[in-house]
Amino acid sequence: MQKAKVGLIGLAVMGANLARNLAGKNISTLVFNRTAAKTEQFMKEFGEDPCLQAAYSLEELVQNLERPRKIILMIQAGAPVDAMLDTLTPLLETGDIVIDGGNSYFEDTRRRSAKLAALGMEFVGMGVSGGEEGALHGPSLMPGCSEKAYVQLEPMLQAISAKAGDDGKEPCVTYIGTDGAGHYVKMVHNGIEYADMQLIADVYTVMRQALGMEPDEMADVWDEWNKGELSSYLVEITADILRKKDAETGKAMVDVILDVAKQKGTGRWTSMSALELGVATPTITEAVFARNMSCYKEERTALETVYAELPKTLEEAACCRKETFTAEEKKQLLQDLRNTLYAAKICAYAQGFNLLGTASETYGWNLQMDKISRIWRNGCIIRARFLDDVSDSFAKQAGMKNLLFSDFFAEALKKGRAGWGRVVALAAEGGISVVALSSALSYFDAYRTARGNANVLQAQRDYFGAHTYQRVDREGSFHTEWMK
Repeated sequence: MQKAKVGLIGLAVMGANLARNLAGKNISTLVFNRTAAKTEQFMKEFGEDPCLQAAYSLEELVQNLERPRKIILMIQAGAPVDAMLDTLTPLLETGDIVIDGGNSYFEDTRRRSAKLAALGMEFVGMGVSGGEEGALHGPSLMPGCSEKAYVQLEPMLQAISAKAGDDGKEPCVTYIGTDGAGHYVKMVHNGIEYADMQLIADVYTVMRQALGMEPDEMADVWDEWNKGELSSYLVEITADILRKKDAETGKAMVDVILDVAKQKGTGRWTSMSALELGVATPTITEAVFARNMSCYKEERTALETVYAELPKTLEEAACCRKETFTAEEKKQLLQDLRNTLYAAKICAYAQGFNLLGTASETYGWNLQMDKISRIWRNGCIIRARFLDDVSDSFAKQAGMKNLLFSDFFAEALKKGRAGWGRVVALAAEGGISVVALSSALSYFDAYRTARGNANVLQAQRDYFGAHTYQRVDREGSFHTEWMK
């Protein structure tokens, strides 16, 4: 067997597609799966490619790789990764590189990096975004490791990554930072993804419950929006989803799918990290809560009966509407929805990048926001035209604390604020839940308000716990005897 340039362990869909991607770029790849039958099936389907070879033991895999060995793990996150490393590392040598391409928790990655470094080996925690299609045709890659390891991996990672830019040649991969930085950035990417998806779902809800639009009509609107500032993968597939019919019933697919959304945990991790680091990410967190709420299907169904006299749509809300929308009102509301989605999206990304900035300072990663946003322009789920402007904003306004300070996005937020308020108010009056849109609005309004209401909170803390407070008119900490 001719020695391969890279080994890949784990031949589930993501691993199999990444192996095919590597081979397609003329990178000789040696694959291994714990279940030999899976390896045999893979080779039966794709083994004609001369760049694909198979190993049926870890010893065989290690013996047939070029030195320093490069091995990609595409296995289930958590304990399986530790178990694999315990078995694999005794077979490796100083300088060998192990890459974890799964959705591992970043603290686990930091621990594993330190463990392998003590053995003289390199450990890379690499976020891989784009799903199974991305893995095959080009994902967005977020490697966290030593710079020495990245230099060795860069040609291979650039070859298999998605490409972006005006010429379609810019690799969607860059050096992220040390130890857990890559998996952390991927985690926050997924948190933003949760928010982006929920914002779209909220807008769909207003279209359906307030305007009474049917899926085909909504699909036309989403198609139109995808031609402008909202152009993105998620907007594109929303139009496709709304247009799809169920083969059995002939109904729109969205009308036969149960309204229960699952999750794998990366959004929750994002919110947990934000809480730990003291960063406000309300829209991301509300998107996680929305998925939790969706799972209360039985309770929600029961409570709809309990509160049947309350409106669930604008049509039912006599306090809100006395007649249906005119054509002009409908046109205006759709324009408001477009501006609202764009403004709320800016705030969701602002929260994500703000969290990345704080994590960078906390963990010493020196994350480059302009570069991160550039590698998200293609290959990943949140890929969007919008990210060009995000990258430009961070590049032009060095040291920018939050995306809301961007001169470019400030204009869009000013333009969209009035309609945003109308949409959220209309939904609230009609009993329509739009948790992400309303959360993003509150975030924006709170962030742009110089004097908020925390003075009351701090007074309460001082009243019941003597926690002290600061004053607006002089320096120092103060306490009041509130009961006197």
